[in-house]
Amino acid sequence: MDELDRRILDVLRRDARTPYTAIAERVGTSEGTVRNRVERMSEDGVIERFTVATSTGNVKAMVEVSVAVDVDTAAVSDRMADWVEVDFVWQVSGEEDVVLVVDAADTGSVNELITRARELDEVLSTKTRLILDERLG
Repeated sequence: MDELDRRILDVLRRDARTPYTAIAERVGTSEGTVRNRVERMSEDGVIERFTVATSTGNVKAMVEVSVAVDVDTAAVSDRMADWVEVDFVWQVSGEEDVVLVVDAADTGSVNELITRARELDEVLSTKTRLILDERLG
């Protein structure tokens, strides 16, 4: 990956639907070059997926999860990633082991998800942070 790839990715991170012609203009290359590089980065696994950010009026939260030392965090993460309200699952370093980024209909739904997480045998504790505001980086 070179500087041009990084600049293309910067544009796509902000809006994955940006036309290749617009990306090419912003980064100073041709549409064909952008198309080829995006295809290559997709094939190489650099671009894992294209996604949509929503503003639904839902409650967004980060649920930090601590698991026992002998637990396979990847397996727990995979299970939680299947939950409808979960947008992202991150395995992290620090006091907590897994962070869920949640987009739920209301606080009751967030609470149900926290309860579901706490009911897992592998989970020792949870800590929840409601997301009050969000900005693109």
